[in-house]
Amino acid sequence: MKAYIISRASNIENKPLELVDRGIPKVDSNQLLIKISKCGLCHTDLHVIEGELRQTKYPIIPGHQIVGKVIETGSDVKNLKKGDRVGVAWLYKSCGSCKYCKKGMENLCENALFTGCSVDGGYAEYMVSDGDFTYSLPEGFDDVQVAPLLCAGIIGYRSFKLINAEKGDKIGLFGFGASAHIVIQIAIYTGCEVYVFTRSEKHKELALKLGAKWVGKATDSPPEELDSAIIFAPIGSLYINALKTLRKGGAVASAGIYMSDIPQFPYELLYHERKMISVANSTRQDAQELLLLAAKIPIKTEVEIFPLSKVNDALILLKQGKINGAAVLDCETIQ
Repeated sequence: MKAYIISRASNIENKPLELVDRGIPKVDSNQLLIKISKCGLCHTDLHVIEGELRQTKYPIIPGHQIVGKVIETGSDVKNLKKGDRVGVAWLYKSCGSCKYCKKGMENLCENALFTGCSVDGGYAEYMVSDGDFTYSLPEGFDDVQVAPLLCAGIIGYRSFKLINAEKGDKIGLFGFGASAHIVIQIAIYTGCEVYVFTRSEKHKELALKLGAKWVGKATDSPPEELDSAIIFAPIGSLYINALKTLRKGGAVASAGIYMSDIPQFPYELLYHERKMISVANSTRQDAQELLLLAAKIPIKTEVEIFPLSKVNDALILLKQGKINGAAVLDCETIQ
């Protein structure tokens, strides 16, 4: 099979992903062989490629928003069958036996494997997935539209849950890429008002198109005090910007797996029971709930499509903030 691998950490501007030819992987008893159709691009892919995640095992095939069809199942797989359209997300597998798994916190599993980071992912023609961590996909979404839901959607949904947003709340979104453009649809469906902070004029236009009450830059003051906020950009100083917008008792969550250092700030910004929350990975329940909700709303993803052969170029655009909505690789178009 054809696949793009990263052999060692390097800046994406060096175009370090290389095309290789490998044998099609074999399945174990509880695994599936998937013929990949599409794979979404994520900022986490950049962190894997540029060496910012200690979990990364090189060489690795990145990619963890994977859509495809089952072409082979292991003998113990009961929930899925050959021909099913399925998705694979960031959490490849949890151990089920550590203290976090036993408490229902599999997203914090001490022995977790992550797709496209510690096991091979979706920048390829085929992949092997774990049968218990592979998802049936809702009807009504084509492969391109559903791919961004498998990380941008899931982690955005978990972030939204953790800030305990309710109908009538005023929510701030700092950064407006793949995840935020999905979360805004969830928030508005819930009955929230959404205030978007972004530098990009294209992102501002998309936010207003999707129903934002207000858009501005991270340094701007919104016209209303906010109940909560979610940070999507990996910039630690945004915590300070977000805290300045919050009412007493408000919460700000960071949806990223990586963030630059948070600068020192006065305690009064955090006082009055304001909360700072980090969001780590997601559970299978998050994925299942998000996919059901996406079909119910229904969520419409804004997508730019790239052939797999243009993966380096697409990731450079992603790093530069030049993707409007989400970027998706067509893994059926290799050259």
